[in-house]
Amino acid sequence: MKRPSWNELQAVKVIAGQRSFSRAAAVLGLKRSTLSHMIKGLEATLGVQLFHRTTRSVALTEAGEMLIARLTPLLSEMDELLNDVTASAQQPYGTLRISASDAAIRLLLETVLPAFIQQKPGIEIDLVAQGQLVDIVAQGFDAGIRLIEDVPKDMVAIPLSGPLRFVTVASPGYLTGRPTVRHPQDMMQHTCLRQRLPSGKRYHWEYKQHEQQFALDVPGSLTLDNSALMVEAAVAGLGVAYVPEPYARQGLDTKRLVRLLEDWTIASQGLALYFPQNRHMPVALRLFVDTVKAVTSALN
Repeated sequence: MKRPSWNELQAVKVIAGQRSFSRAAAVLGLKRSTLSHMIKGLEATLGVQLFHRTTRSVALTEAGEMLIARLTPLLSEMDELLNDVTASAQQPYGTLRISASDAAIRLLLETVLPAFIQQKPGIEIDLVAQGQLVDIVAQGFDAGIRLIEDVPKDMVAIPLSGPLRFVTVASPGYLTGRPTVRHPQDMMQHTCLRQRLPSGKRYHWEYKQHEQQFALDVPGSLTLDNSALMVEAAVAGLGVAYVPEPYARQGLDTKRLVRLLEDWTIASQGLALYFPQNRHMPVALRLFVDTVKAVTSALN
């Protein structure tokens, strides 16, 4: 039997992670038709079907699941070997795939990436903005960035930021002529920009002061699933928003937003870069972790 090529095996891995030929083709830099033809040829060579295809979805067959389960660690080990070889010549290369929220990506763009890209130009960074928490191993990511309290317990976590506060904000125009906000319960008299979680549930706004704590299902006619859009809606005067402070900072600095309930605050432990407890960490990830530690240490 003809042995599959490296490119064919990498294509199977990417398609399995993306669950889409179109998205996988974009990641691989190929035309969708070229990728489809490649996989059909591989399936013909192996004598098995690897993917169930419909017009709306792509899923692994039983044979595909078996192949991916054995193939993924082998490809990762080969990538690590090649990276180690090039690193020994002081020329590290490779692609580092990271799943993160858009807030985390914005933080990386402001802090870690300028230094890392300048120092390690041979390493490509592939950042994927995802609102929901995903299985980074199953989806082919090297690392993820999430709130520290959301990092799976079996992962290594490297702090990326300090505590992350949540703030309540509204535009001066919206507040004109509306009830004064002095207590979290006052939010029930306002038009709020509600947030839908990745699970589909609506997020309850959380407030804490000393021993008092509230979790409010606030009223409102507009629901969004993106903090940046919630800030834009608040600036436009569409209601009150409850978002992580970094999203609102520019609006507050430019006076387009006003902060409410400053004495009532709740904070996350902050963001963390996390990754599996691999037996051997890829060179690209190890170098990235070193840069994260150096930058966060300098900022603190």
